Amino acid sequence: MNHYRAIFLSDIHLGSAGCQADQLLAFLKTVDADRYYLIGDIVDGWRLKKNWYWPQLHNDVVQKLLRKSRKGAEIKYLAGNHDEFLRNFLGSSFGKIEISDRLVHETARGRRYLVIHGDQFDVVVRHARWLALLGDRAYEMALFANIWLNRIRRRLGFPYWSLSNWAKLRVKNAVSFIGKFEQVLADEARENELDGVICGHIHHAVIEERAGIHYCNTGDWVESCTAIAETPQGELRLIRWFDERRDAVPEDDLDAEDAAVSALPGWSMPGRKVA
Repeated sequence: MNHYRAIFLSDIHLGSAGCQADQLLAFLKTVDADRYYLIGDIVDGWRLKKNWYWPQLHNDVVQKLLRKSRKGAEIKYLAGNHDEFLRNFLGSSFGKIEISDRLVHETARGRRYLVIHGDQFDVVVRHARWLALLGDRAYEMALFANIWLNRIRRRLGFPYWSLSNWAKLRVKNAVSFIGKFEQVLADEARENELDGVICGHIHHAVIEERAGIHYCNTGDWVESCTAIAETPQGELRLIRWFDERRDAVPEDDLDAEDAAVSALPGWSMPGRKVA
């Protein structure tokens, strides 16, 4: 069990077929922290409105986090765009879990970070919701292709690889968007006289310096399975779960993936029927 001062998670997307809840549960069993920050899109309200999907594994993730809270860990929940319904409850607490829009976290070294999901600075989400929903559907299709691709890669003995992340980093407009997003968030931290920012939203995990501002993105738990953790010494560390536990999913255990694929609207697995 690795102990941290704080663990930052975002974009888990519970309630969606793409959520890798089994990997998250495996990760949560190996770590302990004084404080957990759930930085938006933890529950995928967009998906649940279209098609209810809530397997036992997703419930297990919630129960695991609540169990950590009962054992004394602080849990801070910051709303994102997929769980924006929670913005109606800012300042409220549910079972010791506080709901916020943004917070400031101070590390053991005394460095102060803006903690925020980041969709507040995404012009597409704010001003062209229909386009954001269309993009979300395209992303869902990419995740479907990703599941099949990685089944084949595992059969051939290759590690997990994200098709959608690879494409995202090679499309000029996507790369430009990521760069602008990172810059805007870094500027927001600077304007608030903070040392850095910890955010999510764009599913691109990274820790880097941007003109004197420490920019940290937690990534996601549908593709990369990443988190950011603060060590007892106050160092922020990017955890790439697949790198740390390559054998997280046995090659012959495909039931979870099959269930995820069959739950995608309009798709069916060979030999399975989708209502």
